[in-house]
Amino acid sequence: MPASTSAALTPPLEHHAALDKRLVAAVRRIRVLPTVAWPAATEHAFLERAQRGDLTLPRVDYARPDLSRERAELEAIAAAADPGHPAGAYLVRTATSWRIAAEMLEAVGTRAVTAHASVLYGRPGDAIPGGGVSNLDAARHFVAVADELGAQLAVDEAAYCIPAEVLRDELRAALDAFFGKGRIAVEVDPDLTAKAAAGAARIRLRAATCFTAYDRHQLLAHEAFVHSLTALNGREQPYLASLSRTSPRVTATQEGLAVFAELMSGSIDIARLKRISLRILAIDMALGGADFVEVFRFFRDAGQTLADSYNSAQRVFRGVPPDGGAAFTKDNVYLHGLLTVHTFFRWALKHNRLDLTRRLFAGKMTLQDALDLEPLFDAGFIASPQYLPPWVSEAAGLAGKLAFSLFANRIHMAEVDAADLALGP
Repeated sequence: MPASTSAALTPPLEHHAALDKRLVAAVRRIRVLPTVAWPAATEHAFLERAQRGDLTLPRVDYARPDLSRERAELEAIAAAADPGHPAGAYLVRTATSWRIAAEMLEAVGTRAVTAHASVLYGRPGDAIPGGGVSNLDAARHFVAVADELGAQLAVDEAAYCIPAEVLRDELRAALDAFFGKGRIAVEVDPDLTAKAAAGAARIRLRAATCFTAYDRHQLLAHEAFVHSLTALNGREQPYLASLSRTSPRVTATQEGLAVFAELMSGSIDIARLKRISLRILAIDMALGGADFVEVFRFFRDAGQTLADSYNSAQRVFRGVPPDGGAAFTKDNVYLHGLLTVHTFFRWALKHNRLDLTRRLFAGKMTLQDALDLEPLFDAGFIASPQYLPPWVSEAAGLAGKLAFSLFANRIHMAEVDAADLALGP
């Protein structure tokens, strides 16, 4: 952790604030998900054929952008920043991640996307800090647990079907109460591929979709109280406006924090963990040579509907050829991020630094940023978050959950048998 002294804040902060303005302007045309997204017509055509038993590889044409000017400007910003200064180091890391994203988008439709995506989002075989296990190990664990408990926890989802329009109205009321009336709009989008997507001022829901009670709670905890909340807090920053933007390098922390929010607010279920884990296994399959149809069948065999299997498979093949050997690895970050963020929160409690966890919500930043930017928080260059999720605001409850988790992890389940649990006189 850098020393929080005024000496660490030279050269002048104004220099880095000006560079940050240049960075925000430079990345406006670097739009990762819209560039790699598949059109709705591709889904409709594939599912029509699939219902007839005709599973053929979909064809997707991409508009490949020319981002050479943006790359040059990002390189210039990184070169002008002082890597020995907290703000400068932040700008170097952020500009570099945007440059890699630009290179990835310029290669859209080719296998070259995989290498860039792997740098930005990691791969299934990557190790999880402090655990001696990989993302694949974690994914297999959660899938196995979900399958073992499936019969016991099965529910009739049809009984919990909430139409998109009804959920829109419910979310609007909740968000108006928390952020203020009209601060965040909620819309139903017929062209949205994911079930939901969030920005600073808008949350979109996929049309013609059945949402469950768990979905409703997850959307508030995940989309509204993390993605939208950090964007709004980032917009309030006096100098580093880039903290309102989800740079590629912050994706793992943002998504991990959002899933961790589901966990801490009690809105995640084992089926959700299974879906996240299946995506990691599917990425590994694609990297190993499986094509779109094979990955689609993998999701079908795991119990997903035709439409959900298509949507899950296309997430893996966004931006890359669908014939195998390549993958868009972004979905690797959900489980990796969850476990890393969980470790960070427990570390913060152990070292009496829960203030660091609150700073994570001041904008869109990484766990490293929360540590390295501490001098800038202390100097007022970065403002404290205006909004905090309910579970973070309730500091005593958060500390209690983390303290229990910290101690419970010292109990090794392999050494426990049923006889040990026969407690009492």
